[in-house]
Amino acid sequence: MSQNTMVHGDDEGAVPTNLPPDPSRRFWVTTACALGGVAGVATAVPFVSTFAPSAKARAAGAPVEVNVGDIPVGQMITVEWRGKPVWIIHRSKEQLDGLKANDPLVADPESKRPGFTPKYAENEYRSRKPELFVCVGICTHLGCSPTAHFEKGGSSGMPANWEGGFLCPCHGSTFDLAGRVFKNKPAPDNLEVPPYQYLSDARIIIGVDEDNKA
Repeated sequence: MSQNTMVHGDDEGAVPTNLPPDPSRRFWVTTACALGGVAGVATAVPFVSTFAPSAKARAAGAPVEVNVGDIPVGQMITVEWRGKPVWIIHRSKEQLDGLKANDPLVADPESKRPGFTPKYAENEYRSRKPELFVCVGICTHLGCSPTAHFEKGGSSGMPANWEGGFLCPCHGSTFDLAGRVFKNKPAPDNLEVPPYQYLSDARIIIGVDEDNKA
């Protein structure tokens, strides 16, 4: 199973184009064109409110709701918020245990440096709930996107004591499964944790928290 699944945006239904001409429909086609803006809003609202904001709204920073209840243990999905990839990982107990082993190896184990971590994520797990990790998938060095290396050990070219995490292909910065940068790497800070809240046990909203209102 892939470790990273991209959650795509709005899909539009196809309109059949092989129907024979029907003069009786011309009046209604003209009327529909004249009222197209109203009709578009009427049909778009249920889709947008139920699933996700439009691409334009996402680019403007609209909050994004995500169903996290279906993410398999040990796997990650990627969603888009403000034009940036946001990773959501359902960490296993083994992966959480690996974070403790990394504490002496990472530069800022409890994310005390200001700027990239909200207060509720200033902990070893960098999250509201230990099992679910949410972060922006952009390296804090020069803005490249790291790649996932979840397999433990050195079989994938990582260090022998590797507990799983991310490698930035641009300049070699490495991050653990809490987005914490390892010591002596080019990246100056841990991966950013965006504002987010739980709407239920199975849903979160990205872009909203105690200090960031919709």
